[in-house]
Amino acid sequence: MQEMVAYCGLVCTECPTYKATKKNDNKARAKIAEEWSRQYQHTFKTEDINCNGCLAVGNVQIGYCKVCEIRKCGADRKVLNCGYCVEYPCDKLNNFHTRVVKAKAKLEAIRNKK
Repeated sequence: MQEMVAYCGLVCTECPTYKATKKNDNKARAKIAEEWSRQYQHTFKTEDINCNGCLAVGNVQIGYCKVCEIRKCGADRKVLNCGYCVEYPCDKLNNFHTRVVKAKAKLEAIRNKK
């Protein structure tokens, strides 16, 4: 499977929801829903656990990804991810990366290869 890097730098293809969706694995979906319900103190149902990845066309993204400002901006700018954006890094991305350092490192690696 080819790696899919979201606009923010998260790797969609490493996400358990993405993997469960691609395999159409309801057992994995149920396990993820149970784990995430505990972790995020929000009720997730098995049918909520579906995502084709940030870069997929359509509206099959998990939870917040459907309304993510970073995702919308990247799609509007038609970049592969924010690592390719001329305005990298922006305030939205910097705020996100204070919580998700791994995603920042991924985008930095992409920029360094350009």
